[in-house]
Amino acid sequence: MTIDPQDGTQPSEADEAAFVDRTLRGVLRDVLGLNDDRVAAIDGNTGLFGHLPEMDSMAVAGLLTEIEDRLDIVIEDDEVDGEMLETFGALLAFVQSKRAQG
Repeated sequence: MTIDPQDGTQPSEADEAAFVDRTLRGVLRDVLGLNDDRVAAIDGNTGLFGHLPEMDSMAVAGLLTEIEDRLDIVIEDDEVDGEMLETFGALLAFVQSKRAQG
């Protein structure tokens, strides 16, 4: 979780969750070239790797790099697995956990 540089407060859990959700959707849109309608239709059960044709192994590398950059986290190689990339909800939970770790 990050601290607001303007007032020194931490965002609420709901604000943090909404921020991460919005940012992940933006990463999927930008890296995979998804249109806004497809991004809006994504929910927690939406399959990612193996389900979205745009998400091949090269796209995964770009996706993870962009997530690290935009959300200020480090994803270690041994943390990347099929379960994490199975659904949008799994990826969202993973990223939220990483941000909570600081």
